[in-house]
Amino acid sequence: VQLQASGGGVVQAGGSLRLSCVVSGRTFIDVAVGWFRQAPGKERELVAATARSGRRTYSAASVKGRFSISRERAKNTVWLTMNGLKPEDTAVYYCAAGNGRWDEVKTRRGDYDFWGQGTLVTVSS
Repeated sequence: VQLQASGGGVVQAGGSLRLSCVVSGRTFIDVAVGWFRQAPGKERELVAATARSGRRTYSAASVKGRFSISRERAKNTVWLTMNGLKPEDTAVYYCAAGNGRWDEVKTRRGDYDFWGQGTLVTVSS
């Protein structure tokens, strides 16, 4: 499985960005996908995740109500839509894929076997 993450950039606080993760090398609906982020000096953390079905999702408490994850099967793409960005959202964002049941959301880093290269999001105050 190959994952190509893009869409990062510099945005002012309160602004929005949409990250994309294109999945290839495997049938799109066969993998659960998550978005993680890692800020300087901090551990990588799960931001949002979607089950293979796309019907069940997870959002971390720190981003709930501001970020949303969605799947677009026609484009083999998982989107992370980020609104109301804050300086503390500054990080490198990674998408990851793993196996799972149809409606199972993966929330542990160890559940993901395949990782993209990361895209940098910088939120200025």
